[in-house]
Amino acid sequence: MAKKAVGRAPKYWLFKSEADCYSIDKLAGEKHQTTFWDGVRNYQARNMLRDDVQVGDGVFFYHSNSDPLEVAGICEVVKAAYPDHTAFDPNEQHYDPKSNPDAPTWYMVDIKLVEKFATPVTREQLKQAPELADMAVMQKGSRLSITPVTPAEWKIVCQMGRSRN
Repeated sequence: MAKKAVGRAPKYWLFKSEADCYSIDKLAGEKHQTTFWDGVRNYQARNMLRDDVQVGDGVFFYHSNSDPLEVAGICEVVKAAYPDHTAFDPNEQHYDPKSNPDAPTWYMVDIKLVEKFATPVTREQLKQAPELADMAVMQKGSRLSITPVTPAEWKIVCQMGRSRN
């Protein structure tokens, strides 16, 4: 198991993935239920991955561009940021011809499945919880694939997801 960041309370994140590209079910079927989170091609999200996301942080696995939009479960970061090798390979979906292995532009982390919600928490259900009104994913125009989640938001969404399991 990877060593957790020392002297730092875990942070919480929401990572978006299109369910038809990579779903929580696919992660559940992976050996060790672990995968690398690649393909982030937005500088703000990259900076969070590279500079802020650390081993031991909690991650909501969010199915975006699906019907319904939903928090499908919980993961944990098990490897901190390292260069996203898919940016260097022209055969990869997330290839970036401007990316240079000697000075990487893009980064990824490894996550491990902790819990798949038996009944995911839909965006509509998030919307109905007044205490989640300020959650980054709920903001109009929020398009980032990685967003921070406050400890209070984390607790509420976990309770919502687990109350129906």
